[in-house]
Amino acid sequence: MAMTTKTLPAQHQNHQPGSEQEMHPHPIYLSDSYRPAGKLEGKVAIVTGGDSGIGRAVALHFAVEGAKVAVLYLNEHEDAELTLDEINKHKGQALSFAGDVADEGFCREVVTKLLEQWGSIDILVNNAGEQHPQKSLEDIPQAQWEKTFQTNIFGMFQLSKAVLPHLKDGAAIINTTSITAYKGNPELIDYSSTKGAITSFTRSLAMNLAERGIRVNGVAPGPIWTPLIPSTFSADTVEHFGASTPMGRPGQPAEVAPAYVYLGSTDSSYVSGQIIHVNGGSIVNG
Repeated sequence: MAMTTKTLPAQHQNHQPGSEQEMHPHPIYLSDSYRPAGKLEGKVAIVTGGDSGIGRAVALHFAVEGAKVAVLYLNEHEDAELTLDEINKHKGQALSFAGDVADEGFCREVVTKLLEQWGSIDILVNNAGEQHPQKSLEDIPQAQWEKTFQTNIFGMFQLSKAVLPHLKDGAAIINTTSITAYKGNPELIDYSSTKGAITSFTRSLAMNLAERGIRVNGVAPGPIWTPLIPSTFSADTVEHFGASTPMGRPGQPAEVAPAYVYLGSTDSSYVSGQIIHVNGGSIVNG
């Protein structure tokens, strides 16, 4: 598929992590063809970056599958409210918490409040992330490099560490990595580096926790239409987003979320240390 193919209207947002309300078309978070089957009935799940994008889709899918969901986000209050509204429309249960997942105190506070409210934690989805393209390594300020690592991988460490003492046999941790961990990206050097770290973190933690009956897996999305895209890239880049995939288009959050449902449910009881690639057909052999 030629890179000149236009897949979306040209658009750009001047703030990160971006707003779903400003996107056109809006992303699809739950497909009309999706059929819930109670796969997460009685579970309590945490989803970071749950205000929009992949995180919103995961939170919504978890809720319709019967889980109680804690939606963690930074400061996108309007988008987070929309996530909770969607969950409520589908008669699910959800709470929201605003804060920085790289903050140890915030992570501990969330865990404490969830245990008080719902009594257990069964699934942790580490999904929060940020990216800032730069033309060369020399253009990346140290502050950007450190912040990207703080959000993308330090946040996973902090929240996983806070949750881990309360996870029981059968629990699941699911980390969002990226196709960039396997293919790289010339303008997302720091972001791609964090995603490589997340893949290794996932594999190592899976081995470490196997004897405790806790499974750890990851999902590596390709180009998915989320608020991070128009808030990261130029209008011209957005216009051709996803055109280079074999399927010739970007994916929707609703097309990624079922992978998280699978990894969070007993359907994947013999799966740990693995990465599911949802990327429009790109073969990355990882």
